[in-house]
Amino acid sequence: MPPTTFSLDQNYPNPFNPTTTISFSLPKAGKVTLEVYNILGERVRILVNEEKPAGIHQIVWNGTDKNGVPVSSGIYLYKLTTESFTEVKRMTYLK
Repeated sequence: MPPTTFSLDQNYPNPFNPTTTISFSLPKAGKVTLEVYNILGERVRILVNEEKPAGIHQIVWNGTDKNGVPVSSGIYLYKLTTESFTEVKRMTYLK
């Protein structure tokens, strides 16, 4: 049975190095975008940009940018966007 509400969970572990897992729940199928931003609001990486079925999903981020270059230690924001839901959470990357 699919979840009844949209949700974006806190990444685990947090702080992390070298990887972290981001979980989110979708009560219905649809287009999903999951993006990582630095503290300046610059997009670092797009982790998901596709149709996803209803259910619970987990994405692992390895702390690299869109070019595969490791990011600096610091605070990052991750943003889940669907047609009717948007949420942002913070995570900390430690080298």
